[in-house]
Amino acid sequence: MDNNKISDISILIAEDEKKLLNSMVEYLQLFFTYVYAAEDGLSALDIYKKKRPDIIVADIHMPRLDGLSMIEKIRKTDKDTKIIITTAHSDKEKLLQAIELHLVKYLVKPVDSSTLKDLLLALVDELREKNHIVSLKDGYFWDIEKQKLYKDDEEILLKNREQKVLTLLYKKANQTVSAIDIYNTLYEDQPERDFSSDAITSLIKRLRQKLPKNTLKSSYGVGYILVTK
Repeated sequence: MDNNKISDISILIAEDEKKLLNSMVEYLQLFFTYVYAAEDGLSALDIYKKKRPDIIVADIHMPRLDGLSMIEKIRKTDKDTKIIITTAHSDKEKLLQAIELHLVKYLVKPVDSSTLKDLLLALVDELREKNHIVSLKDGYFWDIEKQKLYKDDEEILLKNREQKVLTLLYKKANQTVSAIDIYNTLYEDQPERDFSSDAITSLIKRLRQKLPKNTLKSSYGVGYILVTK
């Protein structure tokens, strides 16, 4: 798995022009780990039910089940999946129908690759924010709400103090957090305890081994920085 690819957001491409479908999939696989493909509406609906993609890009005109009919079926139970419609013609009536289906965008072909990529990356940020997910790098993610660390889809187990430190560092991401502030957070229930820089250094060393390289940096003589951008 390419560590530079987006692995927490999946995409389904539904397009009946096989050459165009293959081209779109090949291009998006440069940026996304999980890109599913379907050549007709029924196949796309089946993939949706099995894989539950976060984003769907679907052509309006497809055999077996057209794009809008497919989306209508999805929208009966799912109002959240981000859906983009593509079409060879700007059809006013279909555009009005598409608006009612709460679509992200209605794109007229030929769709510019970089425009589609930028739109998808914007949706990734929106979905991550909604899901309380912070992307670190190399496939690592911090779940703000659950206060858990993941590598791709697997949780990296953190001890209680490691979890507390990572939570504190994230709240002040890309800023220096002093060793004393970290110590006070760890031992807030023991105010009489004397500060120990060795205890902090040891804990940071263990936490650093569980994070991607160069994510947790030292601000020498002051404290530590969690780099998220």
